[in-house]
Order: sequence, then C-alpha cells, then structure tokens
Amino acid sequence: MKSLIIQTIKKALEKKKIKISDEEIEKHLEAPPSADLGDYAFPCFFLSGIMKQDPKRIALIIRETIGNIPAELEDIQTEGPYVNFFLNRKDLASSVIDTILKQKDAYGKANMGNDKVMIEFSQANTHKAFHVGHIRGTSLGESLARILEFCGNKVIRANYQGDSGMHVAKWIWCYKKYHSREKIKNDESWIASIYVDAVERLAKGEKLQEEVDIVNKSLEGGKNKELVELWKKTRKLSLDAFEKIYKELNTHFDFYFFEKDMEKDATRIVEDLLAKKIAILSDGAAIMDLKKHNLGVWVLLRKDKTVLYSAKDLALAERKFNQYKIDRSIYVVGAEQKLHLHQLFKTLELAGFPQAKKCEYVPVSEVRFPWGKMSSRTGDNVLYSELIKQVADFAKKGIKKRTKKISDKELEGRALKISIAAIKYSMLKQNPNRNIIFKKEEAMNFEGDTGPYLLYSYTRASSILKKSKAKISSKSKNLEQKEIELIKELSKFPEITINAKKALDPSVIANYSYHLAQVFNEFYHSCQVLNSENEAFRVSLVASFEQVLKNSLYLLGIEVLDKM
Repeated sequence: MKSLIIQTIKKALEKKKIKISDEEIEKHLEAPPSADLGDYAFPCFFLSGIMKQDPKRIALIIRETIGNIPAELEDIQTEGPYVNFFLNRKDLASSVIDTILKQKDAYGKANMGNDKVMIEFSQANTHKAFHVGHIRGTSLGESLARILEFCGNKVIRANYQGDSGMHVAKWIWCYKKYHSREKIKNDESWIASIYVDAVERLAKGEKLQEEVDIVNKSLEGGKNKELVELWKKTRKLSLDAFEKIYKELNTHFDFYFFEKDMEKDATRIVEDLLAKKIAILSDGAAIMDLKKHNLGVWVLLRKDKTVLYSAKDLALAERKFNQYKIDRSIYVVGAEQKLHLHQLFKTLELAGFPQAKKCEYVPVSEVRFPWGKMSSRTGDNVLYSELIKQVADFAKKGIKKRTKKISDKELEGRALKISIAAIKYSMLKQNPNRNIIFKKEEAMNFEGDTGPYLLYSYTRASSILKKSKAKISSKSKNLEQKEIELIKELSKFPEITINAKKALDPSVIANYSYHLAQVFNEFYHSCQVLNSENEAFRVSLVASFEQVLKNSLYLLGIEVLDKM
C-alpha cells in the first residue's frame, strides 16, 4: 500500500515537472499522530526550496494534481503542509488477510533477480573453540542466506575453515611437547585449553617459536607422518563437534573450504604476482605494497616460503568464482578483519581478477559480556557448549513453572529451541557492524525485545486458533483501531524483506518481528477474539499474524513452538 501512495505522489509531482525518487518520497512519509489524520502523511517542507512556494500551498497543489482518488484509498486530504492519505480499510483488511492465508509460507517473497550468490560464514578454526562470537557470525550468515533466497537469489552456503597454519602448528607443538601423555579427548573445552596453553608458553619464551615454525613447515610439506596423523585425528574431532553445533543452530553448508587445500594454488598465485611485479619481495617475504591505497603492506609468503592466510584467501576467491560460477561472493567475517578484506579486494583488483568488484564484505562486530571482551588466546572465552547449557538450564526452570507435566525429552527439546531463539535473536536484532553485550537474563526475558517474547506471542496465537471453532472470514462490518493497526503492520512484511535484502541486515527483520508482536498483543488485550460477535474476522486476523511471524522468524533462522 505504501508503494501505491509513493507512486501517487510521484506522478503528481512529475506533472509539475518535479522529479523526486521513490526513495526520497518514502524517506519523508510519516505515520500521523492520530487516526483522524489518516494512515500516511506526506510533509511538504523539503519541497519549498525546489518549488519556491509555501509548504501549505505545495500540499494543496499536490492534492489538486492527484485528482481522482485511487480505489484503494478512501480519501486524500490536506492539513497545513501535509498531504494525508486515508486507506480503504475494509478493502485493505480483506486484501491483506486473503493474500497471507493464500500464500502462507510464500507471503513476503520477492523476485529481485536470480543471481547465484555464495555466502561465506562461520569460519570456525579447527583446534580452537567454537565460541559465542562464532554464534553471531553463523546466525548472521544463515539469516542472510534465507533472506536472499526469499528474494529470489540462488544461495550457496560456504564455510572456510582454518585447518592449517600457525594456530594448528602451535596446538600440535604444545600437545606433543607438554601434553602427549594425555588422552586425546572429543571435548571442545579440552581442545581449546591446549591452544591457550600454547599461546601462554610462547609468550614466555621467544625461542620456542622456532620450534613451532619447524612444526608448521613439516605440516605444510606433509613429510612428517606422525605429525600429519596427529593433525588428521584432532582435525576430525574439531569438525565433528562443529557439525553438532550447526545442527542446533539450524544451519547447514553446501560447501566446505579448508585452508590446507588452498596452499598449492596460493603459492602459484603469489609466484604469478611476483613475476608480473604486482607483488614484490621484501626481506625475503612476498608482499603487496598497498600503502598508496591507504591499505598498508599485505604479506603473502613468509621468508621460509610458507603460505600465509592472505595468499590462501586469494586462492579461495579464485576457486569460488571459477569452480562454482557464482555472480556474487559475500564474506560474513569479523569486523577486526576489515583491513584484511579490503587488502584482499584491492589485490584481486590489481591482479586483474575480473570478479573483484563482485566481492562484498559484511562485518560482524564483537560479542562482549558484562566483564569485557573475549579472547581465544588468553582463554577468557565463552564456549558455545558452556553458554547453551547455561541458557537451556535457565529455560528449563521457566518451562517447569508453566507446565506441570512434561517428559524429560520434551523438556530438553523445548528448552533448546527457546535457548537458540533467545541467543540468536539477541544477536540478530542489532546491526551486524555494532558490538553487543550479551546478558543471559535479558536474552531469556519473556517480556520485551527478546526471542522468547516472540515465541510466546506465536504460541498465544496458536492457542487461540486451536480453541476457536469459527469459520474464518476476512470480511468485517466494523474495524476497531487495534485491528487496523495490526492489518497495516502485516501489510508491511513484503516491503520489510526487500529492505533487509538491500541492506544485507537481518536486524530489519528482527525489529519488525518485535514490533509486529507488540501490535498483536495490544490487539489481543483490546479486542476479544473467542466468542465475540466478530470472531470469524478476528480469528482470520490471528491466523494472519501467526503466519507472518512464522515467516519472519524463519528468515532469522528461528524455529517456532506450539507450546512454551
């Protein structure tokens, strides 16, 4: 409906030789403070400089130029410098409800092109912990994948995992030198503890790094069978642990890329860059001098010719486009990697890589806790396994208060879903490029801007639908204000999905979901549904809300529940 109003205003202005974009008109559209002033208001202040007239006069000109009122609108009036649009509310109600209940899971889908897009996200390194920061990146990547798919793109989910390099060498070195008598455990916290111990020991003895360098070179060359076998065994333990986590987080990957597989191509690419004098040697190391682009120096190969992460990223970009024939590559990567990603894109451009401009970066900022930031180096970290247990235990207590009889299996399953919803929503409701402070008690609150509140709103709607025996009808003789507000909010969902896709920002969906639930709960408290004179219509409105909230939560990667 907003698009109709935008086009109505645009056509009127074009008749007066004024060209204004749809985005500019939309930016100025407002919701009037009172229903008596219509459903949308267009202020004309910003046009006074263009049209050289008083805003009140401009409002009258626009109204006169529009002429006949479109069938979808009930009236168009002016109030001072505002043009106020009144929707044909009964027709709007029928149209919105009928569309939602007909399209169901497809409501809100858009056809914004069928580009083949690869989204690379999660990137948990083997031999390290899967921590809370990984939850944010994984949740963000999965949500973006769903949003793009919802808008017509063919999406490939990719995970680039660090299974080689210096961090692995440190782990292998530390285990062999200080922990070899310990049994290798399929335990996330134990694996993480070895890496933390390695970092602490290396900080105390500079010469120890030489031993790690030897291990790293041996692993890269693959000549030391004992080290390679240890690497394979411990690598598998890490990857198996990650798969369990991905399943719980409702995500999956179409392709897995590994650092180890990029080494040969990375070396070839660097040698080619050196031959073409795009890269240069500095103290024996191969580097990209990007200072004139304000991007500093990017080291590709060490002096001992071992391959750095930077060179492997060049090989990865080449493989993504050449092997999988994608149109866009979206990197969902930590905000601290901003310089690295821009160095990568600039190097691809300087190397003449044809798809350099088709690489995009979505930065993921830090998840912090009340006591400060995390660090896998110091061990001051919160593991996924620890957090999910804490939140699930918290959820179980709440479920037991509201449910007298429940099996242990049902309790575990319901608590896990509520916990995942709480954690995911707390991270997705914020702009990806903004640090967040995670507080368990706040995330698990059943009131306010939280995942559990949204799930509770959904179960409330489901409960009403189960109890009602009325035949659904989208027709109503009279509409109350809270019904109108809910209908208008439901009608916005297709526009919201498009905005989220354009911005590559799931918080657009999350914030809409919360506001939608608020409007629904206000309607629920104001308008009796069951056994009311208007039950048939109100039940159809509840069913529409249930469907739209389900669709929006799906885009966030959150599963709904019939019972809390």
